Amino acid sequence: MSRAKRSGRRWLRRLALVVGLALLVVVLTGTAAALWALTILPRSLPSVTALETFQPLQGTQVFDQDDELITEFHVERRIFVPLASIPRTLRDAVIATEDKRFYSHFGVDPIGIVRALYQNYRRGRIAEGGSTITQQLTKVLFLTPDKSIERKLKEAVLALELERRYSKDRILEMYLNQVYFGQGAYGVEAAARTYFGKSVSQLTLKEAALLAGLPRAPSAYSPFDHPDAAKRRRAIVLERMVEVRVLKPADAKRVTASDLGLLPPERRRNTAQYFLDYVQQALEAKFGADMVFKGGLHVYATLNPTMQLAAEQSLREGLKALESRATAGGPERPEGAILTIEPQTGYIRAMVGGYDFFRSEFNRAVQARRQPGSAFKPIVYVAALEAGFTPATFVDDAPVSYPVGRNGQPWKPDNYDRKFRGPTTLQQAVEDSVNVVTVKLQELIGIPRTVQVARRMGISSSLTADLTLALGSSDLTLLELTSAYGALANQGIWMEPTAIRYVTDDLGKLLWEQVPQGKEALSPETAYVITTMLRGVVERGTGQAAKALGRPIAAKTGTTNDYSNAWFIGFTPRLVTGVWVGHDRPRSLGKDETGSRVAVPIWTGYMGKVLAQSPKEDFPLPDRVSLMLVDEDPSGECVRPVPMAFIAGTEPAVTCLGPGQRKEPAPPPAAASETDGAASPPVPHAHSP
Repeated sequence: MSRAKRSGRRWLRRLALVVGLALLVVVLTGTAAALWALTILPRSLPSVTALETFQPLQGTQVFDQDDELITEFHVERRIFVPLASIPRTLRDAVIATEDKRFYSHFGVDPIGIVRALYQNYRRGRIAEGGSTITQQLTKVLFLTPDKSIERKLKEAVLALELERRYSKDRILEMYLNQVYFGQGAYGVEAAARTYFGKSVSQLTLKEAALLAGLPRAPSAYSPFDHPDAAKRRRAIVLERMVEVRVLKPADAKRVTASDLGLLPPERRRNTAQYFLDYVQQALEAKFGADMVFKGGLHVYATLNPTMQLAAEQSLREGLKALESRATAGGPERPEGAILTIEPQTGYIRAMVGGYDFFRSEFNRAVQARRQPGSAFKPIVYVAALEAGFTPATFVDDAPVSYPVGRNGQPWKPDNYDRKFRGPTTLQQAVEDSVNVVTVKLQELIGIPRTVQVARRMGISSSLTADLTLALGSSDLTLLELTSAYGALANQGIWMEPTAIRYVTDDLGKLLWEQVPQGKEALSPETAYVITTMLRGVVERGTGQAAKALGRPIAAKTGTTNDYSNAWFIGFTPRLVTGVWVGHDRPRSLGKDETGSRVAVPIWTGYMGKVLAQSPKEDFPLPDRVSLMLVDEDPSGECVRPVPMAFIAGTEPAVTCLGPGQRKEPAPPPAAASETDGAASPPVPHAHSP
């Protein structure tokens, strides 16, 4: 035998030995791995029986005043639906895309693994994972998302156990209810509502195909954020459905060319975002964040959805109108807020804290403190009525100077129209928002009296301790001022405003209830008199635009220096609504952009929609109050007679039957004898200072 042949044989024997040893190592390693995977590994894995008692995190459900669901507060949005309620089209699309041999493999798909290895080798990167739907379910429920070999082995073992214990349909049902579809939506029902605003049972082919493509990479294929990528991904899903013969090519071509059919942007934004954020903060303060987002609370709120939608629309329209006529440009488009409260309960029926919650979450209805200007004046006049003044009391509207003002300079309050009227009734001073009369009245009654009334009416913010208080120089919230006016509408009873009626757990057990409890802020008689004075604001004064609603309305406008804040607070017997407009960083809204011009149209447009179908209702007249015509002209000759309200014992001596028709006073009663008892204390009359 030649040396070459002997050398060749030796090389072959060595090669065979090496291959044999390598095969032995592979067999031993494989055997060891199999033994580890079948005996030791399962001991460290969770039991799949946990699926039978699996409870997803339960968020908090919020209901409106009619107990209709508004929204949910949740960490994960997840709504379980049975497999029978999931359209066959969606099931076919998911299986064709994620695991086309789902109904034939045993939890692990060797063919799929080989195909994935080949594709990854060919592309030079990890493009496919080869995981079955069952394996994906185990990863979602039991494992971390890391890509280690140990995790893949655990995934396979758990998948085998799932397939042994549960039917294919049950596994598919669990998968479709657990997998993440992006935008906080877990499961097909939550995804259908998020992207299309409908239940999963109502999905069309193009909608089902879009959802089926999302689990692979929900962020990358997000139809809201990346519509082109979502459309390409949907086309891939349709192609795979054609490949497995669950869809005709013509149908796939038709759907591929169609739009995504997403929920319109205006419907994606839930209404009442400012209100819901306010509710959420109240719940977190009461129960803690964990309970709110994971505890399954049922919250029964006070919101009226019809009012809320009308308020949002009216505010946006009003702010757009203001912006369109603005002459001074600036980086901020103007902002505003609307708040509606039911005076008899304190229930907040509508709350809008700004033009757009998604542009700014700052809630201007409850968080912004701004000067209310003349909208604060009714509180001064309540204090004056309690001090014995009446709507017919005259105060001289003439120039006045106070020695100490800002920077040590004298303060000379002025009227908006720069005019002085001379002797002016309190009724006219309210209607025309006369500053000088209000300041003089404040001086007469004293600042502590006004502060005391404000506190009784629910105003808790710090109040300035000087005469500028009368002109609304103290920063207040819209919530404070609107609820204060609510006491006037509720016959003097102030109700603490609330957005929540009661809260239960998921079994219906009552956890928290806010029973409306009021306190008497002022007498029913005083409330009626000031309400009548404020009705004059609408009938003859600065709020006449609201007269168009053709029903009893009491209200007050407010404008601050340089037109930086515009207010209008108005009420009917059943609703009180406040409107504020201004800039977040205070600056002028524009010349002559007063409460009358800016806030009143928003209020009127909104309340016109709200009250359109409700009957006209007047304010209830207390027994000890009378209505009569009184002359606003100091001559007493009934030159300008207007209706005024008076508490018994404070009526003026001279009243009117009509213009130029004076009603003579009744003759005085006979003098009382000394035995008739002590005389009553004097009450300021119509011409008192």
